[in-house]
Amino acid sequence: MITTPSLLLIIAVAVLYSSGFYLLLQRSLMRVVLGIVILGHAANLSLMLTDHSITLPPLLDGPAGEISDPLPQALVLTAIVITFGVTTFLLALAYRVWLGDNTDEVPDDLEDRRIRRLREPEDSS
Repeated sequence: MITTPSLLLIIAVAVLYSSGFYLLLQRSLMRVVLGIVILGHAANLSLMLTDHSITLPPLLDGPAGEISDPLPQALVLTAIVITFGVTTFLLALAYRVWLGDNTDEVPDDLEDRRIRRLREPEDSS
């Protein structure tokens, strides 16, 4: 018997992905870190939604039963470890930026400054 995930779980995954991507596009590094964490949770939940119970034939004349597929669970465990590693790396980078100027905003690079100067109206005074 294959079950389908409920609509509430699908909406929860969509909300997690959209809020994670929104936070990822912010200029504050702590929001970026939080966005990565939320995206990791969304990926874990979407992987767990793929876990369907499968029915196996009876083994050694026993009753047939449903077992869970171990592959999505193994992928989620791997994703948790990867998300933890990326989160600690991003926290170290955010701390390093904060030590430089006591703010966690992403600094503009030289190309951003050049483009901003080109877009500003020229003063004729």
